[in-house]
Amino acid sequence: MKVLVTGFEPFGGDAVNSSGDAVAALAARWTGPDELVTAILPVEFDQVRSADGLLLRLLDEHAPDVVLAVGLAAGVTQVRVEQVAINLMDARIPDNGGTQPVDAPVADGGPDARFTTLPAKAAVAAVRAAGIPAGVTYSAGTYVCNAAFYALQHALAERPGVLSGFVHVPRTTEEVGGDAAASALSDGGEPHLPLESLASALEIVVRTALATARGEAVEPATPAGALH
Repeated sequence: MKVLVTGFEPFGGDAVNSSGDAVAALAARWTGPDELVTAILPVEFDQVRSADGLLLRLLDEHAPDVVLAVGLAAGVTQVRVEQVAINLMDARIPDNGGTQPVDAPVADGGPDARFTTLPAKAAVAAVRAAGIPAGVTYSAGTYVCNAAFYALQHALAERPGVLSGFVHVPRTTEEVGGDAAASALSDGGEPHLPLESLASALEIVVRTALATARGEAVEPATPAGALH
């Protein structure tokens, strides 16, 4: 099987983006046997949602069986497997191309929401079993991450059998200069996880999806919802 995993370039004045770093680290540790294709996406709405943008071109070029898009969620204390993307762009800051949509749809005429087809709960359980904080979450925001997630699910809605979705990761311990032993604890500053932990979590999510695609694993019918 073929897997496509994408991260993002830095944005908002940051020198690095932990999603891109984690995807690069995943590529470096990948041992197969399935083929892994990785790419770093521009933090630009048009590049993730338009037919000639990089994300959708990658889908056409590689025809992957599993797709995992990864983005940064600064301030979070766990790896977040997102459950739902909404058809809304409402950018607090301009993207890296200078575009700042307000109350605009990701896809004209598309449904209000698109859901992950990844085995989110099974993946989270496996990541937690490896000692890495993780959870299923229900808002990918309204910036480029959500736009990429929605555009991905919208494009793949007509391609049954492809498992796809989005994962948010915190900043890395290496980036914030924090204490690796403190892990996701805030240390009184920015929450973080070691880069190796992020790469390991992404690999677990991917391999869980591959096992599900082969019929070797199933999504558990266990609660994971949020009360607020």
